[in-house]
Amino acid sequence: MSSLPRIVPVAVLLLLAACATHAPPPAPTPAAAAAPVPTVTRGRFVIQAVPLDVWNAIGDILVRTPGAGYDSRSRMLGLYSVHYRGAPLLVVAHALPLSDVVQVLTTEVTATSSAGAPIDNADAAELLAILQRELPAEIERVHARQAAAAAAEARTTKARKAKPRKSGKGK
Repeated sequence: MSSLPRIVPVAVLLLLAACATHAPPPAPTPAAAAAPVPTVTRGRFVIQAVPLDVWNAIGDILVRTPGAGYDSRSRMLGLYSVHYRGAPLLVVAHALPLSDVVQVLTTEVTATSSAGAPIDNADAAELLAILQRELPAEIERVHARQAAAAAAEARTTKARKAKPRKSGKGK
């Protein structure tokens, strides 16, 4: 007799074992109770200004604030990667959409972790309080600096146009 009758039951068992579904792995046990992520922070504020102006002014304030500095920045994202008193955070300035409530260009400034979660600690709240206090005057300085640069460019352009051109022909 052939050994085929013995192999068939073994092959069937192997095929069934391969098709069997396995129980999902057990859920990881929670580590030490993590502090809940806040949904609102003490330092979040809004200012009626264009987001780009706010972003420019934030950079100027950061470089002269003791204990603060920025590691990187992104104008397109409206953020600064900041360290304040040794603690890392992101300062984000983004426009609020116009609505029945928000009827003029308004920018919200918040502090988040590098993962994007809101931060609610004393250092972040203090830094954002400094920004909130100094931003209106700093935005005015940014506007004045931009106007002076535009006026200087206009004078340079006007001077170039007024200068007589020399003829390329010799005598």
